[in-house]
Amino acid sequence: MKIVIPMAGYGKRLRPHTWSKPKPLVSVAGKTVLGHVLDQFATLPDIEEVIFIVGYLGDQVGEYVQTHYPHLKTRFVEQHEMSGQSHAIWLAREGLSGPMLMVFVDTLIEADLSTIPQETADAVAWVKEVPDPRRFGVAETDAQGIVHKLVEKPENMSNNLALVGFYYFKESADLLLAIKKQMDTDKSLKGEYYLADAINIMLEEGMNMRVERVDVWEDCGKPDALLQTNRYLLEHGRDNSEEAGQRESVVVIPPVYIDPTATVEASVIGPHVSIGASCTITRSIMRETIVDSESTVNDAVLEKSLIGREAEVCGSSQSLNVGDSSELHFG
Repeated sequence: MKIVIPMAGYGKRLRPHTWSKPKPLVSVAGKTVLGHVLDQFATLPDIEEVIFIVGYLGDQVGEYVQTHYPHLKTRFVEQHEMSGQSHAIWLAREGLSGPMLMVFVDTLIEADLSTIPQETADAVAWVKEVPDPRRFGVAETDAQGIVHKLVEKPENMSNNLALVGFYYFKESADLLLAIKKQMDTDKSLKGEYYLADAINIMLEEGMNMRVERVDVWEDCGKPDALLQTNRYLLEHGRDNSEEAGQRESVVVIPPVYIDPTATVEASVIGPHVSIGASCTITRSIMRETIVDSESTVNDAVLEKSLIGREAEVCGSSQSLNVGDSSELHFG
């Protein structure tokens, strides 16, 4: 089994954080988004290789993976031009054969992957029912969940099975052949080759693809979505409130995650707060906030805020979105 993770995008919706680090390395619930994605594969047996398609600041991804996931056999492919998802997979075609998973890096789901080696279908698309599917891609299926077609941003709400960006292909060579046909016929939108079009080529040629429904799908692509994902992860196993609450002069309102190396004094933390490694927090009140590593917050009241790495905030009483290595002093 090989895993392909396209992640070359600029992450514009998460700026200013993505000026200085790629989107996969933004922090949520005490770990990078990429770390949470890779942890999803813990139950997957026999991972042969994980292929990362990187772009802007991609060297940081390599350093992170080699430091925190040294047991994985990895390959890094650079996508210089943002020509879409299919193009990203095409760049990784060398040595790509046999079964594969393709996962978008801002997609966190809860699914049992241990049964994939016994899968009988040619392909699987993970989906979730959503109230309004018009801003997503959807899978059109029959009553048995067999996929007939993928549709990007449908005009009506008759089909609410949104594609979550998680796919299995029994034979990656078949996908590569479809992508080549897609590019040869220039089936693109605004200069980008979308994976859905390559999959539709395979479906037209008789591929047997089914859907796998998930109940949990958390997104990390925008600030409000990142805070929502932080809330969910803290409420489902990522908090360390009991340990954090043993600190003197600190009131902890669960759930929270406070890295053991962080210094927190004379503060009220929580609920739904994540504080990264080597941070210093003094005389502050926080809720619904993520503070990345090595940052300092003094005399502040923060709610629904994102504080980047090595940032400094002093005297604020508002919602903030502060990038890495920034300084904000109020009063």
